[in-house]
Amino acid sequence: MNNGGLDGLEMLYDISVLMGREPEIEAALKLVLDRVARGLGIIRGMITILNRNTGEIAIAEAWGLDGSQKNRGRYSPGEGITGKVIETGNPVTVKRVADEPLFLNRTGARNGEEARDISFVCVPVSIGAEVIGALGIDLPYGPGPLDYEVRILTVAASSISQALRLHQIRTEEMEDLKAENTRLQAQLRSRYGASTFVIGNSKIMRALFFQMEQVSGTGATVLLLGESGVGKERVAQAIHYGSPRADKPFVKLNCAAIPETLIESSLFGHEKGAFTGALARRKGCFEQADGGTIFLDEIGELPPAAQAKFLRVLQEREFERVGGNLTVTVDIRVIAATNRDLRGRIAEKKVREDLYYRLSVFPLVVPPLRERKTDIMLLAGHFLEKFSAENNKKIYSISPRAVNLMTSYSWPGNVRELENCIERAAILSLDGTIHSYHLPPGLRESRRGPGGEERRQTLGEVLESVEKELIAAELRRTRGNLARAASGLGVSERVMGLRAAKYGLKHGRG
Repeated sequence: MNNGGLDGLEMLYDISVLMGREPEIEAALKLVLDRVARGLGIIRGMITILNRNTGEIAIAEAWGLDGSQKNRGRYSPGEGITGKVIETGNPVTVKRVADEPLFLNRTGARNGEEARDISFVCVPVSIGAEVIGALGIDLPYGPGPLDYEVRILTVAASSISQALRLHQIRTEEMEDLKAENTRLQAQLRSRYGASTFVIGNSKIMRALFFQMEQVSGTGATVLLLGESGVGKERVAQAIHYGSPRADKPFVKLNCAAIPETLIESSLFGHEKGAFTGALARRKGCFEQADGGTIFLDEIGELPPAAQAKFLRVLQEREFERVGGNLTVTVDIRVIAATNRDLRGRIAEKKVREDLYYRLSVFPLVVPPLRERKTDIMLLAGHFLEKFSAENNKKIYSISPRAVNLMTSYSWPGNVRELENCIERAAILSLDGTIHSYHLPPGLRESRRGPGGEERRQTLGEVLESVEKELIAAELRRTRGNLARAASGLGVSERVMGLRAAKYGLKHGRG
């Protein structure tokens, strides 16, 4: 045993300097254990920490233990020597661990033969009266007492207490985040099925939901086809969160939004120095999505040079980073989407034919909004609730005139255009109702001709439409009281009566 007082003071001084100099908590604790090992000649050492949320004691840092041994070192307060120290706040010495029934050897580091020649010293790490962890060491067995080691470790424990408190807080926060993530993922699986990510109740959408549910539980590659704005990304999300990979990453990349010179780096990553500006190794989207799903939007815009490497990933699930020769293997599910005619792109030599067939394992067509008219108001109601909450406004209804305009419009921008339309209307509404005059001018000016074709309304038609809706809304608000309605709109009762008669609106006298 080491009884050198000067050596002990030097070791404690070094520990104090280390704690003040090293900003990284984990690195500082490792250096402390290393200094204790050199100063006391220990066989192994460990700093344990109490998680106040779970009540579990785990090894925060260790010296002389491998990763699996460190992970096995878990206790409850009062369990074993370490648990007893943390529960009571008192140091414990064990002269020979083989003779101590409370010694659990939970890490498995001490075999039976070695245990006869090992002593163990464990002291609490405290903040005030609260024990937050423990510092324990294995020493070669010797005949003398262990008082010196207890004193040295007690001072060392005091030096690391603030750092261990920060480690404790961070560990607990990480556990909270993991628990919250698990809860949210379970909530996503239970609440966010296909029909929640992608809203619709039309026949064509129910057929799509059925196909999505069929493919979600598999690992098949999915190709989503449809016009811009139909919600292909939300379909991809629904498939991912309805799959066994729901608790793994969902990584998305728009192939058309990345410059051709950077697309390979974005997909496959790069090594340090692979090109100008590559200052460090970077993981690409495929590595980031390992274990989960990668969603590649606008896949038809993928440059030909990247298509060959992408085809290999689809077939072999392996690739090399840009500038590297190390083969990276990933476990991913691929969902691709396009609004282009891929067969036409094949004819133009813009898309590889073998890539197209490899992508088209399970094609799904997401219909445009004009083909599911019965879903328009269902979607509008969803967006109205969303933007009412975001803008902290109470909007309860959509006027009949606005409903008529919305359901007769062709929505060339699809669901995205409808969402933008409702967001604008929610901002403009002042009376809790979306009126036709809150809708974009292009939508208000559109009207069906005799043959069903769309035509623009004249200025007079637009003005009459807005006037009729304003008068009707005010009469509804005043329960048909003509005088009050006239006052509300700032016109005379006579003018109000003439306008109401013109539009065939019922009313009573004030």
